[in-house]
Amino acid sequence: MGFPSDIGVVDLLMGLPNKDRRWWATAMAGTLRDEDSRSGMTHPAGYMYKDLPEVERSDSSADDLLREMDRFGIEKALVPVAFEDEGTLDAVRRHPDRLLGSFQVDPTRVMDGVRALRRAREEAGVVAASFFPCGCTPPVPVDDRLAYPLYATCVDLGLPVFVNAGIPGPRVPATAQDVIRFDQVCYDFPELTVVMRHGGEPWCDLAVKLMLKWPGLHWSSSAFAPRHYPREIVDYANSRGADKVMYAGYFPYGLTLDRIFGELPQVPFKDEVWPKFLRGNALRVLGLDG
Repeated sequence: MGFPSDIGVVDLLMGLPNKDRRWWATAMAGTLRDEDSRSGMTHPAGYMYKDLPEVERSDSSADDLLREMDRFGIEKALVPVAFEDEGTLDAVRRHPDRLLGSFQVDPTRVMDGVRALRRAREEAGVVAASFFPCGCTPPVPVDDRLAYPLYATCVDLGLPVFVNAGIPGPRVPATAQDVIRFDQVCYDFPELTVVMRHGGEPWCDLAVKLMLKWPGLHWSSSAFAPRHYPREIVDYANSRGADKVMYAGYFPYGLTLDRIFGELPQVPFKDEVWPKFLRGNALRVLGLDG
């Protein structure tokens, strides 16, 4: 069978173009030190990518995104929403069958962050939370006590949490996203569904060991062009991890869909892995498989 062309893909990281392409530099101003990051790069990991998508926010951005999804057979997409971004909130509310909201929580705000997540669930119907440990100011490690109210709230609301793992793209220290930190979180929150986002490199062997150990721990492919999917992850999906590995793109933030879907057929997944990787696992994790 190989790569299926009519499966109704669920993409676990898409979105509308950022209104301000350097929003990340403002948000992380307290931790960035190199001159390129502080005043030059338009992408936090621009040094890693070639041919970054050049897509500007406009009144038609939501419709443009849906057309791109249709072009590549993407049925649903998980998109980041924020209360200060009415455009994305409106898109999610108008297309709840296609665009699914994810809300990023800043654990440094502690209870304000928890209340914001609850509000996002109630008012915008978000189906997931997200957390960028190295993007906080100061950084908040995956297993830090400041993140525990977020995890507890996700358990209470029945939401999965997507957490950046591995070396971050922005030029800040990586220790907050060391994959070993998920071990303590999964131990303390056995009911929590956690998805490692952005690859987990260079600790992919450890990520596999932890996914074998913890039922609630998963991996998503966001920010990785398919030709660069870690060998350890592909091998794991083809053996014991078919239910733990999920597709996520990175459009329009860092990768074009033309590149992603041009390279996907060359990924050496077994035939039985593809439906789970592209659709089934995501629907289950998001609670939409019923």
